[in-house]
Amino acid sequence: MPEGHTIHRLAGELCRAFGGRVVGVSSPQGRFAAGAAVVTGVRLVRAEAHGKHLFIGFAGRRWVHVHLGLYGKFDVAAVPAGPVWGAVRMRLVADSAHADLRGPTRCEVVGDPEKDAVAARLGPDPLRGDDPGRALERIGRSRAPIGVLLMDQSVVAGVGNVYRAESLFRAGLDPARPGASVPGSVLRSIWADLVGLMERGVETGRIDTVRPEHEPEAMGRPPRVDDHGGEVYVYRRTGQPCLVCGTPVAAGRAAARNLFWCPNCQH
Repeated sequence: MPEGHTIHRLAGELCRAFGGRVVGVSSPQGRFAAGAAVVTGVRLVRAEAHGKHLFIGFAGRRWVHVHLGLYGKFDVAAVPAGPVWGAVRMRLVADSAHADLRGPTRCEVVGDPEKDAVAARLGPDPLRGDDPGRALERIGRSRAPIGVLLMDQSVVAGVGNVYRAESLFRAGLDPARPGASVPGSVLRSIWADLVGLMERGVETGRIDTVRPEHEPEAMGRPPRVDDHGGEVYVYRRTGQPCLVCGTPVAAGRAAARNLFWCPNCQH
């Protein structure tokens, strides 16, 4: 599932391609035909993200709410639209750009009340400039593992499996450690680290979490080869040596998601 930086990056791409323009909206697949009829021929005002939720705003306070889920793809291209291929749920078209949405979990037209209801269910988002107080307070009084809490979208919005694993490694915390046992200063540093890492992800379109001294060039090692891209410490590196101490990276499960950590560096 795409993490929050991907959705924020996508919102920026949509704004640049369609912001302020009257946009044609269609549903070649047919499953969004009624919704497309509501917003086609209407000016696209802006696009914004909250966690893993994307909201495309049209004049008249109408929003297309998109959640990509596990398999969704939203491709934005700065070229005129060509023939449709595959099952396109929604197509946006302007004179010199088009975007095709495939396989989302959610694609629906909503108004401000529905949009606000989604926001109310989500925790603070590191990429929106949100005050982290509510999230840090909830983590700080919970006996649940911090590795589970960071993935709970009602606690922190936008953090997925990669950022969860990597931020905990960088903080030296065992993902099984109860949230209430983590000092407030450490929680604040994790939040600040997430802000920096995720902002970098928006800029580059990939997740890179290793510090300069652990980059391939600095360590004399080959770059990571993985379809997720990016240089990371523990995510999907099961059994490989930790880049810091050499201990084999461990893997497990928490809240039905894969978990990765270094047994030596994280306590």
